[in-house]
Amino acid sequence: MTRRLLAALLIAGFLAVPPASAEPQTRPVHTVSYDHHSVSVDGKRLFLWGGEFHYFRLPSQQLWRDVLERIKAAGFNGVSLYFNWAYHSPAPGVYDFTGVRDVDKLLRLAEEVGLYTVVRPGPYINAEVSGGGFPAWLKQVPGRARSSDPGYTAAYREWLGRINPIIARHQVTRGGSVLLYNVENEYAVNTSAAYMQDLQDQARAADIDVPITHNACCDAAEWSSSWGTGPGAVQIPGVDDYPQSFECQTPDVWGPWGQGITERLRDDAPVYAAEYQAGAIDLNRAGYEGCAELTGPSYMKFFYKSNLITSGATLYGYYMTYGGTNWGWLGQPNDVYTSYDYGAAITEARQHTDKYDEFKRQGYFVTSVAPLTKTDPATAPASANPVVATSARANPDTRTQFVLVRHADRAAQTDDQSTLDWMTPDGRYTVPVRVNGRDAKVLVAGYDLGGQRLVWSNSELMTHAFIGGKDVALLYGRDGESGSTVLRYRSRPTVRVLDGTVRSAYDPATGDLRLDYVHSGLARVLVSDGGRRPVLLLLGTDQTAAAFWRLDTNAGPVLVRGTSLARSAQVSRDAVHLRADLATTGEVEVFGPAPARRLIVDAGPVHARRTASGSLLAVLRGPDPVRLPALTGWRQRTEAPESTVDFDDRGWTVADKTVSTSPLPPRTLPVLYAGDYGFDYGHVWYRGRFTATGAETAVTLNAITGKNGIYQVWLNGRYLGVANGGTQADTDPDNPNPNPDPGRGDFAIPAGLLTPGSTATLAVLVENMGHNDDWIANDMRFKQPRGLTGAVLQGSSAPIAWRIQGTRGGRDLADRMRGPLNNGGLFGERAGWHLPESPDRAWRPVGTPDDGPLTPGISWYRTTFRLDLPRDQDVPVGLRFGGDTSRDYRVLIFLNGWNVGKYINNLGPQRDFVLPAGLLDEHGRNTLALAVIAPEAAPGGPGPVSLVALGNQRGGVRQ
Repeated sequence: MTRRLLAALLIAGFLAVPPASAEPQTRPVHTVSYDHHSVSVDGKRLFLWGGEFHYFRLPSQQLWRDVLERIKAAGFNGVSLYFNWAYHSPAPGVYDFTGVRDVDKLLRLAEEVGLYTVVRPGPYINAEVSGGGFPAWLKQVPGRARSSDPGYTAAYREWLGRINPIIARHQVTRGGSVLLYNVENEYAVNTSAAYMQDLQDQARAADIDVPITHNACCDAAEWSSSWGTGPGAVQIPGVDDYPQSFECQTPDVWGPWGQGITERLRDDAPVYAAEYQAGAIDLNRAGYEGCAELTGPSYMKFFYKSNLITSGATLYGYYMTYGGTNWGWLGQPNDVYTSYDYGAAITEARQHTDKYDEFKRQGYFVTSVAPLTKTDPATAPASANPVVATSARANPDTRTQFVLVRHADRAAQTDDQSTLDWMTPDGRYTVPVRVNGRDAKVLVAGYDLGGQRLVWSNSELMTHAFIGGKDVALLYGRDGESGSTVLRYRSRPTVRVLDGTVRSAYDPATGDLRLDYVHSGLARVLVSDGGRRPVLLLLGTDQTAAAFWRLDTNAGPVLVRGTSLARSAQVSRDAVHLRADLATTGEVEVFGPAPARRLIVDAGPVHARRTASGSLLAVLRGPDPVRLPALTGWRQRTEAPESTVDFDDRGWTVADKTVSTSPLPPRTLPVLYAGDYGFDYGHVWYRGRFTATGAETAVTLNAITGKNGIYQVWLNGRYLGVANGGTQADTDPDNPNPNPDPGRGDFAIPAGLLTPGSTATLAVLVENMGHNDDWIANDMRFKQPRGLTGAVLQGSSAPIAWRIQGTRGGRDLADRMRGPLNNGGLFGERAGWHLPESPDRAWRPVGTPDDGPLTPGISWYRTTFRLDLPRDQDVPVGLRFGGDTSRDYRVLIFLNGWNVGKYINNLGPQRDFVLPAGLLDEHGRNTLALAVIAPEAAPGGPGPVSLVALGNQRGGVRQ
């Protein structure tokens, strides 16, 4: 290994670095408490606005910080983190927390970025990952999972014994980021109070002292006992809400799964929206664009704001904020494909959507306005128009009011106006409001906005802060809507309209200063005197408000306008040091401390001038265009020697077991379940020998692969065909009509192929699409086997002697860096053809992979390409498959040895595959290997295949 490659792997986090000798460090110790309204840290109430992130779906440490910074910049102050047991444990007693599995570093990064964390170590997590996060080897452990059975108890205690100490040292109470500890996941069927209690006991024994939570779903579990204080009940129970369902093919649907109002489960704990829908699984393969539209800004405005005011929840976890990639064999077989984009606010390629903007508008609000941390239901202002509905909450201490304005009919899409008879803490007012389509607004009254008194506004408040010797407040509304804001003063203030058209009127009898305007562009009003410190009001539209970023610095908050992302800022004497990304050349404005006269962006000084608003304004250059190389110089090699008669399989595992831990009995003996022989992921080969009688007419096989999986069959080297494997639904206990013959394939034997008395060789390649979840805590579902489940020779009773081969995990795992989920048992995988160091000079040169015909079986294609992307730009790169989608083939995509995806040409919908930086050498040589599995002959291989830029910004995370 060259020094350069070694350095690159260390930077990307693929190799473990021994920890430096620790020096004594003193971290601040905090207390965490809670009551009916909210969680408090050191006695100060907190509104937790958290987004879900799966580190295991982003196998690149250098991108973890990038995504966490994007989450923070979107207004979130927390992040919810599942810990995937299977990702860390390839075999009983074997655990890996290094490289892309270094969760200690992940939690440190969250602390550095400034995010609280809600940790969710399961043991069961679901998350649409293989086995729901259970390691595949757990299927061989006697006893029902998610219960108090001894075998399962010993296994999960081992897992918690490894992960809990890591979590414990990162708790808020020890100066870290962990605020809440979530046990189990949506545990509502076949429940055990003793199991739930033991999970909590294990946490407490590991010095976990932050509040313990659980995310309930769908039905109240027996152990909850009305969510009281009995065995198994947690301190802060949460609820999962998915009001939009997962029908991404009909994105105009509106709340088919309910109102989306989070239920209060205990009176002595705050309302916790543990998982609130922020995207969708693409169940029907409509494409994640439909999922993003299904859960887009209109949905977010209506459901999120309705939930905020109706439920009074102060703890949120939005699922997902960044989805990521089901790389390797990570995904579960039923609901997902390689991309787990989820239609989230941040795309799989780390780009922002219009959902990101809406999260920012709402997130800045809830984390800036402290009275939201303690509210009770209040009398809502009466609406003069019955189609416009209102509801309200108020802080009992400050009396600040929060009024929800929306359509009475949640499905209405009309543009309606009304007036509110609003008794605010400062008097009664008639307030005009307008609701446009599927919309909702949260209006504020009676609020001490820094040094100001906000009487009421029918614009929405996004954020405010004391910056540069004055209060700065950002309010917004839909483009073209009228807006009014009323502030109160002791005497007539001075009003200067710096930009836009704003009318002002002062009433000396009440001290009210009323500002009237139309939301268009960005208006600026500076109000001074009047017995209060100055305030700068920024009055924008939804779009102009979304152009702002709020950053915390050592000298207090700053606001930034005009960048595509603002990551962090620091103030040093008279300079603001900004880390930011830019998608285009344009104006960038920074509202900072009064002494600040200089602006430094990404370590480089820029020319900036002072504006009338007191801000610094500069014009910054966007990214340079990027040109990616064409993929040429391909080489090809066919494989599947296992299908031939003379292949030497003496080193394979003999498959001769007669009993299995699976609750599903085999159709024939011996037991041929792949997991029973230690082969848990990807493809597995079987070779069976029998003495032919000549009377054989067909081979009947059964195989369970998971949804969309296939298996292929050869006899004496002759290809007999392909069949679809069985799925979860075939044997699921929830299925009222189970399939008595799952994954059956009948393969006719050509006349004359078998000679009586000869030894015949049957070869079968079975695809494993992943392991079932255990959502209903039933082993008939979770422990459904993978691989062959039965084999019969039609016309003969000759016994078949079987051997099996795949790729094992555990202590003998050859590739510990990439882990057991990276590879299956294809010959090329076992021979290392996917690895960059594998020689391929003897392979046949081809122009492109789609040159020449495909024969049934496996063909490999390899090429290399060099990149030298601009070091000051962030350019996500993808691999795109073009060509005729009617052809039947599937592709395993290996980038520098990493299995970054599975492409199924005639199934789709995914045709672009993200090549994440870190796995991708952005400044050097890369090796791309494609393993093409062809169920049938085709006129050409995959393609055309090309590299595409999935984004381009100046900036990014420096390494």
